[in-house]
Amino acid sequence: MFKKVLIANRGEIAVRIIRACKEMGIKTVAIFSDIDRKALHVRLADEAYPVGPAPAPQSYLNMDKIIEVAKGSKAEAVHPGYGFLAENYEFVKRVESAGLIFIGPPAEAVKLLGDKVAARKTMKNSGVPIVPGTEVEIKSEDQALSTAEEIGLPILIKAVGGGGGKGMRIVKEKAELKSALRAASSEAESAFADPRIYIEKYLQKPRHVEIQILADKFGNVIHLGERECSIQRRHQKVIEESPSPVVDEKMRKAMGEAAITAAKASSYVNAGTIEFLVDSDRNFYFLESNTRLQVEHPVTEMVTGIDIAKEQIRIAGGMKLNHRQEEIEWRGSAIECRIYAEDPENSFLPSTGVVHSYWEPSGPGIRVDSGLYEGVEVSLYYDPLIAKLLAWGKDRDEAIQRMKRALSEYHISGVATTIPFHLRMMKNPNFQRGEIHTHFIEEEFEREKPSEAKEKDELLQAMAVFSALLDYREKTKSKPVLFSSKNKSKENVWKIAGRKMGLRRLMM
Repeated sequence: MFKKVLIANRGEIAVRIIRACKEMGIKTVAIFSDIDRKALHVRLADEAYPVGPAPAPQSYLNMDKIIEVAKGSKAEAVHPGYGFLAENYEFVKRVESAGLIFIGPPAEAVKLLGDKVAARKTMKNSGVPIVPGTEVEIKSEDQALSTAEEIGLPILIKAVGGGGGKGMRIVKEKAELKSALRAASSEAESAFADPRIYIEKYLQKPRHVEIQILADKFGNVIHLGERECSIQRRHQKVIEESPSPVVDEKMRKAMGEAAITAAKASSYVNAGTIEFLVDSDRNFYFLESNTRLQVEHPVTEMVTGIDIAKEQIRIAGGMKLNHRQEEIEWRGSAIECRIYAEDPENSFLPSTGVVHSYWEPSGPGIRVDSGLYEGVEVSLYYDPLIAKLLAWGKDRDEAIQRMKRALSEYHISGVATTIPFHLRMMKNPNFQRGEIHTHFIEEEFEREKPSEAKEKDELLQAMAVFSALLDYREKTKSKPVLFSSKNKSKENVWKIAGRKMGLRRLMM
């Protein structure tokens, strides 16, 4: 087993991997950008080294510096976490060339599955069902038009070399095709330095269900069941759960076998995820593969009891799988809410600042993966995901009730978060019934938006209060005293405080 591992990441995932290493008796090396000098992962690691300024290309994407730190610290292996360089074929090659172990799949598997067109072709040849579409990149408008006529509109234009909603456009009318092709290709080049695109049939209101796999270097491959990831916003996952409300034992077996076939067809090793779309008739189709530890891996850990991060490290160290397929059991239900530093009351705009106060929920069945503490700064330089809140229950209903309780206990001040949004979701009747799909948020929460008249009225009221506060400060030459022992009207104090908070959001 390794004696020392470098974690090429930051935030909650770096903290999570550091903890797994510590439990295995492995020393940890953290890296940090200038702005992350006081981050929690830096404090928890045995060693920590700077890798550059705040912008990711100069720090967490700086391959030369990361490998230099790994070798200089005498780390034997590099864990990439997720995001940044986790699925970068060039980085994997350079880690291997430097004589280090990459804790993830081999470079060739990363290259194959990172190319969406090549992956689709591999899956089809292996008998894994795929969404109808192209198995070659689209190079012209005529080619795109021909494909659209063949599979029928609507279609989805997607980036060959990336994911996460980047380089993706829905086309419902032929007149939209030309501009959509240009926009998707341009965005793909900007996000992934790869302008190539391809086309898939756009499925109406599908579910997004993925299978977690583990594969060792001896040809053993198992699956750990499914995760329901249909609650998404702008193609980004927001809530995940295991098991899926739509998957029964027979379907889990079929999807699991398809995922194992996909892993073997690509000579996959280590932890990975095979993602599927499920239509209204419960037919499933290969979507893509993620050659890394997923953000949502904890829900699988909670229902199976298997530590996926530790399994990654063991496999990379040349050890056989700890488990056989027939030994895997799924107990209860787990739900994960991704907590973003975004303001759900202001079009989910990113929120930045210093965390003034912070406390996490606890109690039966609750887990929090976070890199936060009081005084830490949340900046615009990185992904707004700041924590993951998980709840386990003996069944889905209990998991939802526990999540509602945990969300009501979770307190983060200094930055706006999506905690209120998640609480609304847990109370949504359709979500509680498991009647969900990938467009659930936009459909359900469109209905909850206040009317334009109400929004205008609230804005006018806020402006009036703001004007009154300015007049008060001008007359007294000081700020209004909101909290004073001399003020006997508690109701007025709280009303004023509430308005002040509302005005602050309005002015941000």
